[in-house]
Amino acid sequence: MGIDIVAGGRNVNGKRRSAPASDNVYQKLLVKLYRFLSRRTDSKFNAIVLKRMFMSGNNRPPIGLARVARYMRGDAKKGKIAVVVGKVTDDARLINVPKLTVCALTFTEGARARILKAGGECLTFDQLALREPKGNNTVLLRGRLKARKNFRYFGMGEKGAHKRPRVRSQGRKFEKARGRRRSRGFKV
Repeated sequence: MGIDIVAGGRNVNGKRRSAPASDNVYQKLLVKLYRFLSRRTDSKFNAIVLKRMFMSGNNRPPIGLARVARYMRGDAKKGKIAVVVGKVTDDARLINVPKLTVCALTFTEGARARILKAGGECLTFDQLALREPKGNNTVLLRGRLKARKNFRYFGMGEKGAHKRPRVRSQGRKFEKARGRRRSRGFKV
């Protein structure tokens, strides 16, 4: 008995999500809206936004306000809407917030207050769909995926890997022997 090639017998791809794992009704409504837009418009923007809405929380990392401001600098980005499929967080290191129009799934209270105080706007995705249904005049941004703490440990054990060791505890007895102090042989 052979493989039914017509029915996709050898095709083992297609493991990406086709719906969000979340039960949030508002998120499901946004998915419904952007599913419609990606089907009925020839815009690649809507398809990308829809795909990112399906992603897990780890794959939708937050982005700081300073990073948004940095990416939106310059005359080419002036008047455009920054679009983040995720959370926009406040950044205390950013002293002067420029006037920005930002669309995101969620904002922290501090980030929202600072954007509004600077004369900017905080949009939701349904407002964005009314304003720019094809995603014109938008800049699609996302946070750094590798900023999560657990990425610091990956690659430990490889020769010359400057990675953070997994330490059971931070006490006196842990990781304090040879190589860590002169009284125990040598110190690096």
